[in-house]
Amino acid sequence: MIRVNGEGHEALNETVADLLERLGIDPRGIAVAVDGEVVRRGDWPTTLLHDGASVEIVTAAAGG
Repeated sequence: MIRVNGEGHEALNETVADLLERLGIDPRGIAVAVDGEVVRRGDWPTTLLHDGASVEIVTAAAGG
């Protein structure tokens, strides 16, 4: 089990990029942190999500 933005999801031995694709999340304009550490976009295809991982996906918003 992994947690994505506080919700439980099955752990499928996948990467950050795999997770975003599986969840149907457009990768443009988002940031991803795993266990409190921001994962660089270039590392998404190689960053494996372990059982128990906590993933936060946030969307950039314009404004002031």
